[in-house]
Amino acid sequence: MAKKVKSIVKIQLPAAKATPGPPVGSSLGPHGINIAAFVKEFNDKTANQVGYVVPCVITIYEDRSFTFVLKAPPAADLIKKEAGIEKGTDKSRNKVGKITVEQLKKIAQTKMSDLNASSLESAMSMIAGSCRSMGVTVEGYNEKK
Repeated sequence: MAKKVKSIVKIQLPAAKATPGPPVGSSLGPHGINIAAFVKEFNDKTANQVGYVVPCVITIYEDRSFTFVLKAPPAADLIKKEAGIEKGTDKSRNKVGKITVEQLKKIAQTKMSDLNASSLESAMSMIAGSCRSMGVTVEGYNEKK
């Protein structure tokens, strides 16, 4: 018989740097799960993604057990890392960085499982839109095909 789901919690944490304090403790504490076990397992699974913020969907069951699924880092974080910038622009007409088509493709491949895209080209178009709104230019990419 399947376990009965008590709650689903979505949280974004820095890879391999989760601690039992806030926001983990305040989000998971009321559900009565073993926070230390979650933190250890999360840090172990994200050890190869240090430097990124990793979204996580935690399913908590009635018997206080849990499972979680890791998602790809947010597109904005991936774009900032590839462009080598601290933050996006405050106005989209101000350009703050550049990435290449190869970097755009790499980001699209990373995010493909989380995007509502049927092909790599459509995923690249979505990421290019995020770049445009952040003030990052994609060199050699023509969105208008």
